[in-house]
Amino acid sequence: MKMDYCVLGINNMTASIAFYDSLFEQTELNKVLSTDRMTFWQGKGFAFAIAIPFNQEPASNGNGTMIGFNVGSIEEVKRLHKKAIKLGGSCEGEPNQRGPKFSAYVRDLDKNKIVFSA
Repeated sequence: MKMDYCVLGINNMTASIAFYDSLFEQTELNKVLSTDRMTFWQGKGFAFAIAIPFNQEPASNGNGTMIGFNVGSIEEVKRLHKKAIKLGGSCEGEPNQRGPKFSAYVRDLDKNKIVFSA
């Protein structure tokens, strides 16, 4: 079994698209579809999406929930962490060795927690 896709709830589609378009600029994820409610980026065997909740209630982040991206190298972990902060995200853990993985943690514009690891 492998992860097929991930969807994060957001509150401002325009701001979130700008955040993720810029964050994913030099990665394998490419934007493939955008509607009024959802935007999708796709890579080899994996899709990532942001969505305004179907029930039209405000999106909120889950306590203890995070999405992990294996980005292949320590340099890429550091670059994406720095870029996410520059784009308005917040730091949840500086780039560092954590067990067998080198990782860094950020929150996006809606406080969804993301980890980049190598």
